[in-house]
Amino acid sequence: MAIGFRVFLKRMTPPWEIVEAFRSIPAPNVADCLNRMCSLNSEIRLISSPPNDVMVGVALTVKTRPGDNLMIHKALSMAESHDIVIVSNGGDRNRALIGEIMASYALKKGIRGIVLDGPVRDIDALSKMTMPIYATGANPDGPFKEGPGEVNVPISCGGMIINPGDILLGNKDGVIVIPSQEAESILRAANEYCLFDRKKLDAAMNGKSDRSWIDKSLEAKNCQFIDDFYK
Repeated sequence: MAIGFRVFLKRMTPPWEIVEAFRSIPAPNVADCLNRMCSLNSEIRLISSPPNDVMVGVALTVKTRPGDNLMIHKALSMAESHDIVIVSNGGDRNRALIGEIMASYALKKGIRGIVLDGPVRDIDALSKMTMPIYATGANPDGPFKEGPGEVNVPISCGGMIINPGDILLGNKDGVIVIPSQEAESILRAANEYCLFDRKKLDAAMNGKSDRSWIDKSLEAKNCQFIDDFYK
């Protein structure tokens, strides 16, 4: 087997109704239910202009050689309407991974989005596109198309491990990764958390927030309170 240069044509995916149910839940609330350890690095940010603030879909993972997009081309050819193509790039920022032509092809196919651990080019065109595109920035240098690389294998993107078929949920805050095998339980927890979060927001807006926990926490951590000026 040509490890490092291969394409897996199959992957396990969660039930679509569970994937789509995350659309109505704010990404920060889901992140809180994952102990706030599920988000891609904030360097990967939304650069396009989708009319809907929420991106949700199933990860079609791509591992590229830094600055090479041959396997991204293959993944876009494979992608279906429920997919989000997410790309590991070895931390490279010196070459764009996609431009207007590739993004236009993906847009025409109707995939759910593209997430890149690297730059794009043709930023003026991509910034106006209605498909969610997340990237680290822009660079006019284009990519190589030589390989190697892999499709539908575990990858590291934005400091997170993503497995093929994981659920990706994104908005203007960024992108979070929901492990597919735990999606159902996370969905239940997130729906419950939304009710709790709503109560906290209502209290804050009505001036009824209980802030006593702050001093209690500081005291428990042995913070020193000094009734004097700093000298």
